[in-house]
Amino acid sequence: MNSENMQNILIIGAGTMGLQIGFLCAVHGCSVAVYDVDQGVLAQAEKRVKTLAKRFSQQNRLSPEAVEQTLARLSFTSDPEAAGRDADLVSESVPEDPALKGKIFAQFHKICPPRTIFTTNTSSLVPSMFAKATGRPERFLAFHFHDVVTSNIVDVMPHPGTLPEVTAAVKTFAEKIGQIPIMLQKEHPGYVFNTMLMSFLGEALSMAAKGVASIEDIDRAWMGVMHTQVGPFGIMDSVGLDTVWKITSYWAEKRQDPKARKNADFIKKYLDEGSLGQKSGRGFYSYPDPAFARRGFLRSRNPRPADKK
Repeated sequence: MNSENMQNILIIGAGTMGLQIGFLCAVHGCSVAVYDVDQGVLAQAEKRVKTLAKRFSQQNRLSPEAVEQTLARLSFTSDPEAAGRDADLVSESVPEDPALKGKIFAQFHKICPPRTIFTTNTSSLVPSMFAKATGRPERFLAFHFHDVVTSNIVDVMPHPGTLPEVTAAVKTFAEKIGQIPIMLQKEHPGYVFNTMLMSFLGEALSMAAKGVASIEDIDRAWMGVMHTQVGPFGIMDSVGLDTVWKITSYWAEKRQDPKARKNADFIKKYLDEGSLGQKSGRGFYSYPDPAFARRGFLRSRNPRPADKK
């Protein structure tokens, strides 16, 4: 499999990460079909991708002409046949449910050509959990992206049945689209960065769930000491609280972890209110002007009195 022949990309799932992955591939000259069963989600994605293009333009990563060319390479559809019949590579970003992922891949196995490589952008599962269900386990692996606006790191994680040449082709494709591939030698839930990140976010959630400190002060502690622009709760708003909840809840049940269950319950209260993070305009913070991004968020609440004359 020659990565130079990977020109037709199918994105399954028009959520935040699916849209980002599709846009990135289009930036680098690929023809991209974004598929979702929900017409409302597709309609929103078509609007959101223009905002994404604007951010790339503001970062001087795309000229106005390149923006137009990139957007022209993207199509949005709820027709699986139209989406998959010419695909060279599939990237899946649907909810963190191995049964659901397996079912969707099985559907596209019947549609996509035999040459098509299947990849999953799962955040916390491992590909062997649903490799057999894809119908082509030897041409399937995890290809996991981070926020493409701020990061160019991707994880490439085969399962024991993935053909080495397929893994090599995906690695080369990652480099073709300007990414730095982190090659995992064995399956590991959460990959490399996410394993560290989830431990970090889990401890922040646990402190908030137990009432140790407010969400804002937990973020202030991290931002103030580490000199970052965002803290753990701002990060979770960016990821999406529904995604964070699904991951936390899944592993809480899988591992029978009471601490993780309490964290999942803490997040669920926000979901029940419709607060999903940045994408819904409200999560732990309100958007587009979150408190943590405002001037003065890290200033002392009790400034030192002026020196006496």
